[in-house]
Amino acid sequence: MKISELLTTDTIDLNLTGTEKKDVISALAKHLYDAGKVDDLAAFTADVWARENEISTAVGNGIAIPHAKSKHVKNAAIAFGRALPGIEYGDDECQLFFLIAAGENASNEHLKALSKLSGFLMDDVFRANLILARTPDDVEQLIADKEQADAADAAKPAVAPSAASQSIVGVTACTAGIAHTYMSAQALTDAGEKLNIPVKIETEGSSGTENELTAEEIKNATAVVIAVDRTIDLSRFDGKHVLQTSTKAGINDAENLVKSAVDAPIYHSEGGSQPTATASAAKGTSAKSIGFGIYKHLMNGVSFMLPFVVAGGILMAISFMFGTQSANTASSQYNAFAAFLNMVGSKAAFGLMVPIFAGYVAYSIADRPGLAPGAIGGMIAYTGGSGFLGGVVAGFVAGYVVVGLKKIFGKMPSSLQGLNPVLFYPVLGTFFTSFIINYLINTPVSSFNKSLTAWLQHMTGANAVLVGFILAALLVSDMGGPLNKITYAFGIQMLTAGVYEPMAAIMCGGMIPPIALGLATTFFKNKFSAQERETGKVAYILGACFITEGVIPFAGSDPLRVIPGNIIGAGVGGALSMLMGITLQAPHGGIFVIPIAINKPLLYLVCILAGAAVECLIVGLTKKAVSQEPAKKAKDDAKEVVSIF
Repeated sequence: MKISELLTTDTIDLNLTGTEKKDVISALAKHLYDAGKVDDLAAFTADVWARENEISTAVGNGIAIPHAKSKHVKNAAIAFGRALPGIEYGDDECQLFFLIAAGENASNEHLKALSKLSGFLMDDVFRANLILARTPDDVEQLIADKEQADAADAAKPAVAPSAASQSIVGVTACTAGIAHTYMSAQALTDAGEKLNIPVKIETEGSSGTENELTAEEIKNATAVVIAVDRTIDLSRFDGKHVLQTSTKAGINDAENLVKSAVDAPIYHSEGGSQPTATASAAKGTSAKSIGFGIYKHLMNGVSFMLPFVVAGGILMAISFMFGTQSANTASSQYNAFAAFLNMVGSKAAFGLMVPIFAGYVAYSIADRPGLAPGAIGGMIAYTGGSGFLGGVVAGFVAGYVVVGLKKIFGKMPSSLQGLNPVLFYPVLGTFFTSFIINYLINTPVSSFNKSLTAWLQHMTGANAVLVGFILAALLVSDMGGPLNKITYAFGIQMLTAGVYEPMAAIMCGGMIPPIALGLATTFFKNKFSAQERETGKVAYILGACFITEGVIPFAGSDPLRVIPGNIIGAGVGGALSMLMGITLQAPHGGIFVIPIAINKPLLYLVCILAGAAVECLIVGLTKKAVSQEPAKKAKDDAKEVVSIF
């Protein structure tokens, strides 16, 4: 059975609305019910939530795949929803949502089709085209084309791991065995192709074991990657380098896992028992680099912190609509309601931001016992003047202090173990963290913050231009990668310190690339195909909404011209924004916050259009006119170059 037979136009919603996970699940389940695929809406929705509560179905890259096997499914089906502004889905913000409904006794044919969809979503070009689809018919055609191309690829002979070269084998298995299992396997296989390392992954999904590893393949493999969220038997991998992680890590960090698997510890089966791998064992994979571990913990904190930053920043910006001094009781502009909004934003939301960030960094390191020491340490940092940077230190200090306490108190008699999470971990963890932050960290970091803030506040001319160019260029250089996240975090740090120019430069840079490519498809029509010109129309909207991903299809098909254009165009816009002293007090929102959060809205629009014009000229003048080559070759070229992301 094909995916195109399971997803129909009446179960596609390209304008999904809502603010959180429950809105997504309710809306997509309703589409399936209205289409006659489900016989009991409430019961089916309950089954979806039962699966969701086991582990979030957000899989990274802006995608969530809620799914369930339910007796209330009359016919296996898929509902697709798209929300371009993004919807908070647990700890993630997603734009693309697939609700998969499989019958309680679903056939292998249905399950294989559903797992195939999971693999398709690992293709950057396919995802980008889903974002830019204009009608439900476009979505159906994209899937039909992808199925046809996949069938052609499947006909090619597979390259199996051999003893003659480095090779990786592995297993993926999620709790439901429908989505994460196959997406993780696909990501690891694709990473192997990119690194020129043969990779074979066995999937243990709802339709049973597929692509099963042979004893010979395991023997010849250099290392093993186990990306699972449930218990599996590891005894057959005795004596091999075994890297254990989760399916989500397999999806989001596949290339790093394939490269680092050979450095994983050698696994030894003990006493002939049936050793297992579990999600808990995977949580703190020792084979990951220190750098990646730090990045993972930071991003966990950032994901929980961002709602506080956005809420606080926008409410403060709204308060300034009443006057820049509307919260000052001594000013003639004073307005009680504006003062209330300013208080909620600057004191309540921003006051909680650093403690929340630090708490969830510690939570990522030490699990739940790290939350309280981290949050309290973050508050000590915030009130002590070390701000966001102090919160970073507090999160890591609290996390590793609690890890140390676990090792120490883990040796206590079992009768006393119950005291650890309610007494020893929170009390001692909070004491040691707070002591370190208060007496060792706050003074030097506070001094650094004051110096950095003073420098930025008095920065003019060439210095401002250089900083603005660098910030905006870094934001768009790796399309959501580590440089993007570091740049955005710096903007937030400055926002909390009362320096609003860097965030303005950052958002300006992020809006420019899609707008620029929209302009290029308008003014240099002979350089783009008919499909690209249609995509350019949507790119205007995405750029205006500060959704930089609208440029991905263009960068994927012509990276040597588009990516340098992205960097230069964004840099020009960011440099002009800093030079003109433009400020932004809301960290997101695009054109919707420009009237209320930007101090010079018209000049800001000029900066955006100037950067977009520069990039438009770079791309338009350097691209070659469209040739009449076959569509298949164009698709193959796009697949080849998109790996740069």
